[in-house]
Amino acid sequence: FSAEQEAQALRKAMKGFGTDEDAIIDILTKLNVSQRQQVLITYKSTIGRDLIDDLKSELSGNFERVIVGMMTPTTMYDVHELRRALKFWKSSFYVAKVLGAGTDEGCLIEILASRTNDEIGRINENYKLQYGHTLEEDIVSDTSSMFRRVLVSLATGNRDEGTYVDNALAQQDAQCLYEAGEKKWGTDEVQFMAILCTRNRYHLLRVFDAYRGIANKDITDSIKSEMSGDLEDALLAVVKCMRNKPAYFAERLYKSMKGLGTDDNTLIRVMVSRSEIDMLDIRREFLAMYGKSLYSFIKGDCSGDYRKVLLRLCGG
Repeated sequence: FSAEQEAQALRKAMKGFGTDEDAIIDILTKLNVSQRQQVLITYKSTIGRDLIDDLKSELSGNFERVIVGMMTPTTMYDVHELRRALKFWKSSFYVAKVLGAGTDEGCLIEILASRTNDEIGRINENYKLQYGHTLEEDIVSDTSSMFRRVLVSLATGNRDEGTYVDNALAQQDAQCLYEAGEKKWGTDEVQFMAILCTRNRYHLLRVFDAYRGIANKDITDSIKSEMSGDLEDALLAVVKCMRNKPAYFAERLYKSMKGLGTDDNTLIRVMVSRSEIDMLDIRREFLAMYGKSLYSFIKGDCSGDYRKVLLRLCGG
């Protein structure tokens, strides 16, 4: 790998009349995130231009969004996506309220429910540096009620990440969840939040087993019948990420493409943010869950350079 060679090749692909999109795809998809960052720096120092500015001026639409996403460091990509999802611009408050261009709750849930404590810590740090106020402040001003509390809880990045399971406590947690939901009139959402947003994964898996024994139904079915809207989506996402994170992302991808139209925000974010983390696992889960490969799904749903780059990120 030579950062200088790749930088020169990118410049060549964009110089003069027309753009060689295939060359850009070839160069960037064979590099990993840290190599792309080296190319970014080398491009500026050897060519004296900003690579992201050049890419933005040459490319457009969803293809541009994927390429710029790939050129963004992992944590900053999450930061930008959270900020976009919060639509926190005071000036667009009127537009958002009147035209209904509100918050992208799905994005907030997806990132905060699936990242590790370390990742969330880095997101918080960079968010504050980038925007001058904290992620929590923006969540509080842009969301409401129990959903806000769940997001704030997840955004603290304070989950126990150990592996210790206390069987008696797991049984007690399962009983608590049952009494907070199925067993009573109304729902005590705070109990659900307190247990689902703080306990470690292994403990929660034991809690879910115990819950099935007590309630005679799966915890996800109880959440669906006891909650609604964003709160339901957030708690279901937490449960799914605890059980099987790649399967959670496979479902996100499937839903982004199935039916009429494509949810490009979700499709691009998951493909870019997971491509070097667990894409092989996501592909395997996708095939097992839907009987079709992720590759064939993207191929049938997207077109042009956008499709080409997504298929490269998918691999195989």
